Formats: sequence, structure tokens, C-alpha cells
Amino acid sequence: MTRFTRYLAHCGLLLALLPTPLLQAEEAPKDARLPLEELQLFAQVFEQIRAAYVEEIDDKTLIENAIVGLLGELDPHSAFLKEDSYKDLQEHTSGEFGGIGIEVSMEDGFIKVISPIDDTPASRSGIESGDLIIKLDNHAVQGMDLEEALNMMRGEKGTPLTLTIARENQHSPLIITVIRDIIKTASVRHKALEEGFGYIRIAQFQANTGEEFRHSIQVLKDKSPLKGLILDLRNNPGGLLPASVEVVDAMLDGGLVVYTEGRAPSSNTRFSAQPGELLQDIPLIILINAGSASASEIVAGAIQDHHRGVIMGTGSFGKGSVQNILPLSDGRAIKLTTARYFTPNGRSIQAEGIQPDIWVDRGEIKLAASPQAGIKEADLAGHLSQGETKSPATHKPIKQREKIKDYQLTEALNLLKGLAILSEQPPVN
Repeated sequence: MTRFTRYLAHCGLLLALLPTPLLQAEEAPKDARLPLEELQLFAQVFEQIRAAYVEEIDDKTLIENAIVGLLGELDPHSAFLKEDSYKDLQEHTSGEFGGIGIEVSMEDGFIKVISPIDDTPASRSGIESGDLIIKLDNHAVQGMDLEEALNMMRGEKGTPLTLTIARENQHSPLIITVIRDIIKTASVRHKALEEGFGYIRIAQFQANTGEEFRHSIQVLKDKSPLKGLILDLRNNPGGLLPASVEVVDAMLDGGLVVYTEGRAPSSNTRFSAQPGELLQDIPLIILINAGSASASEIVAGAIQDHHRGVIMGTGSFGKGSVQNILPLSDGRAIKLTTARYFTPNGRSIQAEGIQPDIWVDRGEIKLAASPQAGIKEADLAGHLSQGETKSPATHKPIKQREKIKDYQLTEALNLLKGLAILSEQPPVN
């Protein structure tokens, strides 16, 4: 045992935590040696905390805290998962978990909302993508790590949690009280907006999302011939990478979907769609916004690069990194960023996001009354008759909506109708 390793042992550090080949620094290549001076510094700080901190802290807690800091300083998405957090993550990807229904990350010491999840206490309370949570109940978030904040958001069903939120263009913080609940997220929902025009909403990408997406398409096609489809990925925080590939596979007739690049050979992968498209060239529009992240951006980027559909809405979140879950002993795990992902054309989405083909902001629409409502040519005295009609009408008139609640969705539907009209109109002889 070298002098340094004896010193580490004296400080209470377990030598088993360091791989044996790494301890033999003299025999390792220069670029593979451990930074011994920095490790000595760590050991000195560790011993000072053990000896002089105002309250006694056991060695296990100190080492765990060091690991949390080690991963937390890498990027906002790498983390040390204690047993409860690891279990929560597994439940989250399966579609049922406890909490307020919110996807978050750390930014400048605060909790940033990536997206509220559909039909959860968070979404019903008006929490929005991009909000910064600065207080949880009476506890300031700054200085907490993500694990601490997540633990505070969890709790028994029916218990309240008060969030203090800083929101862009708001002069003062917002105070929002949310009632905790058991969160059961339906990954995929579908409906017919009008005859022939389908709508599918993916709230997050879970293990069964690909299968549910294909089922939704088939149900819509069975109801009536499908003239166009809107896929809504707004406020979808992402999820499982394989699920996003399956969703794209249903919309592409083969071709590259996404590829990843990292330092380890296992991090360099390519994912492709199989030949055979379930949508069969049906016009497609994908809605995104600032809450569309990760797997959502994979889907939007692949469709955009293959020119398979129109991306509409606002710019996406910009999370273009891949995290692997590495299980450890005693039910704990590491969530480690191992690669960046790229769209088929080689675009990195990290910190850039997907920019829509047609930019449509969220808005409120008021329908203006016509100054001459109800007066038409047919109402004028002595108007000419219609005369002999050469050909019957080729499309049904469109009903005017009484109220527009979702401007982005309305614009997407209008565009789909236009595409359908152009594709169905016979040429003039």
C-alpha cells in the first residue's frame, strides 16, 4: 500500500471504490493516471469536514454527497439516483407514479419546468413550460440539488404544495398551490377533429407508446378514410428513445431516424425505420413548442429531414443528449449522459432545438362580426338567377367555429384541409 493509499484509508475512504489498475498510477499510461494531487485535496477536505463540521456526519453520507456533486456538475441531466429516485424513474417510464405531474431540470440553481404532463395537478394549475420554480412551500430552491427538490414535490395524495414561480414577462412571482395526486399518464390519445381529419396526442414516450400510436392510427382510419393527421407533441418532455423510433417508423417508409455519438463505442448507434408506412402518404402535421423535448425532438427532426410532414408551432426545448441508467448496488443507480443524438441530416439538437417550418405562436382569437352580416347577392332585388350548373360542387362547405380555443391546432387543421383540397381537386379540362 502506498503512502497515499494509506492516507486515504486513514481518512475513512474505501479503497475498493477505486479500481485497482487506476491505483497503480506508475504502470498506467500518462493520460490514464489519476490526478493524485486533486485526490489528496479531496481527502484533506473530507477529513476536515469529518473533524470540524458543526454537526457530525457519517462517512457514508459524506461519500454519497460527494457522488451527488460529482454527477451534478457534469450537466443538468446526469444524476446519482438513490433507491427511491431509481424506483420513481422506473414507475415514470411505465406510466404511473406519485407527485404533481411535472418534468423538470436544474438551471442556474433553480428548478426549470420542461413540461407539465397532460391532465395532472401541474397542468390543471396553470404551470407552464419554461417556468422557474424558486420556492417549494417556504423553502428556497436555490442551493438544493435536484434530488432534494424532487423529494419535496413528492407526497401523499391530497396534500398541498405551494410553488413560487418566476415566469417570463411577469413582473412579480406567481404563487400556485397544487394538490398532489397519483399520476397516471395516458401516453397516447386520439380523436377525429372533423370527418377525415385525425388528431393524435402523445403526452410522453413510454414503453408501449409505439404500439399505442399504431393502434390509434388504425382506429382513425377505420372510422373514415383519413385525409390528414395532426400529431401533437407540445409539452411532451420525451421519454424512451426506442419508443420515439417506433413512432417515426409508423410514418416513414424506411430510412434513418436518428443516430447517436459518444466516447464509448456502445454509444455510437443508428436507428432506422423499416420499409412499409402505416400512414400511406397521408398529409401530416406535427405540433411542437418549447415544452417538446428529447424524444419529441427526435420525432420532429426525423420527419422534417425526410420532408414527410410539416412541423408547426414554436421552437422546441433543445435537449439533444442521451442518458443511460447504470444500476449500482443496493437498488441505486447513476443516470449518466453518454452521447448526443443527431437528426438524419446530421443536425445536433442540443441547446438548439427544432425550429418549425411554419411558426405559429399560441394565441387567443376573437371572431369579428361582419359589418353586413346576413346580406348576400341573393337578398338583393332583381338579382340574376344561378343559371345552368355545369358541374356539381366537389367539396362540402366548412362550418365556421363559434370560438377558437387552440389557435395552433386550428391553424394546423386549416393547413391540412388546404392540402386535402389541393390533392382531391380534379384538373380543369
